[in-house]
Amino acid sequence: MPAPLTVQEPAELLSFILAGWPEVKRTKLKALLKHQSILVNGRATSQFNHVLRRGDVVSVQNAQHARPKVVLPQGMKVYFEDEHLIVIDKPADLLTIASEGEKQKTAYFYLTDYVKKGDEESKDRIWIVHRLDRETSGLMVFAKTIEVKRALQEHWDEGEKKYEAVVDGVLKQDEGTFDSHLDETNPYRVRSAPPSEATRHAITHYKVIKRAPGRALVGLTLQTGRRHQIRVHLADAGCPIIGDEKYQARSNPARRLGLHACSLKFKHPVTGEEMKFESPLPKDLAKIVV
Repeated sequence: MPAPLTVQEPAELLSFILAGWPEVKRTKLKALLKHQSILVNGRATSQFNHVLRRGDVVSVQNAQHARPKVVLPQGMKVYFEDEHLIVIDKPADLLTIASEGEKQKTAYFYLTDYVKKGDEESKDRIWIVHRLDRETSGLMVFAKTIEVKRALQEHWDEGEKKYEAVVDGVLKQDEGTFDSHLDETNPYRVRSAPPSEATRHAITHYKVIKRAPGRALVGLTLQTGRRHQIRVHLADAGCPIIGDEKYQARSNPARRLGLHACSLKFKHPVTGEEMKFESPLPKDLAKIVV
């Protein structure tokens, strides 16, 4: 195994080890990274663009001592990870956190196992920053420390959250804004209502991306983040999301809710870097509006 390296100047991990271990083939180094055999200060990482700082020590662990690779459920994918946070793509029909009826088949449970790398005694853990409905697919952020969780949540409204929805019906205008007050008294069935102490203001900006016979693909940007906000607003407009029986969907061609969290933009709470992630519309939804 190559000798450990000490970082003298900030650099990204892959470029650093390529320069520091020229005797090792590039394909071998990438394989070591992929299988979490590269250690930074004794901690395994698989991120090629992990930012190294002055004084960090990079080494290779013996393959026989490597922790087992944790396999995420089908459709769940890690988009980004560093020592502060992790961004995933959540498949539809997966809870964010446990409910009374389901304790383990959740994004939180699977991701906790992922960061612990199969070691139940590991103290590594994650914190929930925001949630997606079980039926909704797409991008989510989790924090790796309570401090990062608090920082992300404190500035969450300053970021940009975009969704795509396949809807029944035809929106009269190609773009516009939905603006109402939502009554969340019944968390399972939110509704628009006159302003009161029981309601919260909700604003959703929309733009029709593509029209198909009797349906449309709509892009949506949240100005506020209320429970079921997009689902209620589209139903109020006479264009419920496909598969959304709770809000009067007229069809369910994909056998799932036609809502996908497609874009996230926010400032990294530690480095200050602007982070942007995009997830394409899943194929089972895209084929409906071709």
